[in-house]
Amino acid sequence: MSDHAALLRLLHDKSIRRGDFVLASGQRSTYYIDARPTTMSAAGLELIGRLGLAAIRHAGWAPKGIGGLTMGADPVAYAVALASRRAPPECDAFTVRKEAKGHGTKRRVEGNFHPGDDVVVVEDVITSGGSARTAITAVEEAGGRVLGVLAVVDREEGGRAVLEGAGYPVVVITTTTELGLRTED
Repeated sequence: MSDHAALLRLLHDKSIRRGDFVLASGQRSTYYIDARPTTMSAAGLELIGRLGLAAIRHAGWAPKGIGGLTMGADPVAYAVALASRRAPPECDAFTVRKEAKGHGTKRRVEGNFHPGDDVVVVEDVITSGGSARTAITAVEEAGGRVLGVLAVVDREEGGRAVLEGAGYPVVVITTTTELGLRTED
């Protein structure tokens, strides 16, 4: 089984719930994708690391760092960073806080990030693109240059187009169409 097929199976087994849901974007849906049970599983980390790194390299990006808005982006960024260690060149991980702490360094962007770094921003699931935009703003305010956005799942509900319209290329590992969910909504 290919890595891509294995990830689709894992997402179905661990992350897709059916019912009536209100998404973070405010939209209603008959399914919810909570990617964390997949992205935080040992198998998911391994698959997402390899697939995410391949997607970034296929896009021609050579980031110094990878990260996004905590907590959905964290395991994805860590997985890709570890995969890059095994298949150099390496890129390190960082995380973006929802808001700066009132003590310590008081930074929103934590970990392996420095002003001037070329980075990729990560989303576990793109719906409206709001979380990625929040992370992009924080990274740019901290002096980073965003090469693009990597998402594990694109819900195909306009978020990708919003990000690309703002000048941020997006690469995705999979979509709701590939997961067989688009026809259900």
